[in-house]
Amino acid sequence: MDRSAGPLFYKGWYHLFYQWNPDSAVWGNITWGHAVSRDLIHWLHLPLAMVPDHWYDINGVWTGSATQLPDGRIVMLYTGATEESVQVQNLAEPADPNDPLLREWSKAEANPVLVPPPGIGLTDFRDPTTAWRNPADSAWRITIGSKDRDHAGLALVYKTEDFLHYDLLPTLLHVVKGTGMWECVDLYPVSTSPAVEDGLETSTPPGPGVKHVLKASLDDDRNDYYAIGTYDGETDTWTPDNADIDVGIGLRYDYGKFYASKTFYDPVGRRRVLWGWIGETDSERADILKGWASLQSIPRTVMLDTKTGSNLLQWPVVEVENLRMRGKSFDGLDVSPGSVVPLDVGKATQLDIEAVFEVDTSAADGVVTEAGAAAYSCGTGGGAVGRGLMGPFGLLVLADDQLSERTAVFFYLVKGVDGNLTTFFCQDELRSSKANDLVKRVYGSLVPVLDGENLSIRILVDHSIVEGFAQGGRTCITSRVYPTKAIYESAKIFLFNNATNVRVTAKSLKIWELNSAYIRPYVD
Repeated sequence: MDRSAGPLFYKGWYHLFYQWNPDSAVWGNITWGHAVSRDLIHWLHLPLAMVPDHWYDINGVWTGSATQLPDGRIVMLYTGATEESVQVQNLAEPADPNDPLLREWSKAEANPVLVPPPGIGLTDFRDPTTAWRNPADSAWRITIGSKDRDHAGLALVYKTEDFLHYDLLPTLLHVVKGTGMWECVDLYPVSTSPAVEDGLETSTPPGPGVKHVLKASLDDDRNDYYAIGTYDGETDTWTPDNADIDVGIGLRYDYGKFYASKTFYDPVGRRRVLWGWIGETDSERADILKGWASLQSIPRTVMLDTKTGSNLLQWPVVEVENLRMRGKSFDGLDVSPGSVVPLDVGKATQLDIEAVFEVDTSAADGVVTEAGAAAYSCGTGGGAVGRGLMGPFGLLVLADDQLSERTAVFFYLVKGVDGNLTTFFCQDELRSSKANDLVKRVYGSLVPVLDGENLSIRILVDHSIVEGFAQGGRTCITSRVYPTKAIYESAKIFLFNNATNVRVTAKSLKIWELNSAYIRPYVD
């Protein structure tokens, strides 16, 4: 499974389309797989939705987006790779709109409906977004990612009335120097009001109480970057709130293995839902042997963090909690410096963990401070085994009894010369597996912690995937790990504190075993 395409809700079903090679576990022969769900958790596989069978998509049916029009009609725009591998945009619609499963798709006779414009490379023009209605003229807009000759990442804007004929607008939606090719661009509104916890429909106009998120997947480093800003419907341009953390140079959806993501508006849950593509970090040979490669993240709701105003909150969709089975609580556990505390939860391969930590930093008072946040990063700080004044501490998941394998999810606090604390949230895969054909890293970044807040983590563990969410989803990390010993009944979980000068208390720790999702072929 490769990146998702065209997610939508239609007549009682959630639909996920995805790039897939039905012949092999390696990239190539890209078709659209198709699965449906009533609840975003249990999925039924349907036959292929689209295959490369025309000159305009013979080299691949690539990523696209769905737009549901006010009359209920669905239009699907997708990128095709032509016979000459030129990237063009194509239109498809359901062959039978009365079929809630949308099993058959009809490609427009007018395809391709868009070809690369002058000045844009023939292979730098892909991934059309869901359309939104412009409040200025009520026509539709889409944006498509690209780059210019100077390697600036950019988003083109097109205007359309009928999804067959398009006008390229003279201004770019946005451009950021040095960021390279923008893939899988996404633009969507979020509410700035603490009283509004719902997501916003894609065509919600700009105005008071509304910001717009612009996201791009950077082909250069294969990470998903976003920024919060303002969309101007008169000029069809977007401006970041803070140019220092613009798209591609600032915040990321996820600091681990998470790419080519896409959101959609769920009208039933009144929420915006995010899917990300979790690639493999083992070898291609291993993928061929196991017969599959890559998968989608647990769907996440996305909203603006109205407490900080400067970042998003991502959180597993509430339906995940229906998979919870046996649960255990461990409250008030002290984790002294240098200690590892086993947690008896039985089988620990499928878990949902919620932890709240209280940290006593008084022992570090008066100690010569480290040089502030600039002196530490998750990737260079020694991971979970490095010892600092106030970190690392957290949880070891997918660990065996001897801790010869473990994946660490942890916080690390740094006190600057001004006495202020900076908090890092990290995941350490370096000792996650004895296998030697893996890419293993320490991922992570800063996480905002406001006055009076305890440190909190939620972790979803699923055999070879660890998804971590810090401070309610302000910073998220996805790790792809491949334990050889910490599997099935041999997988354990521990608390740990490798700080030298802080006492940590697990004020609240709840661990649920998770049931498996039901994923099967659809049968009439």
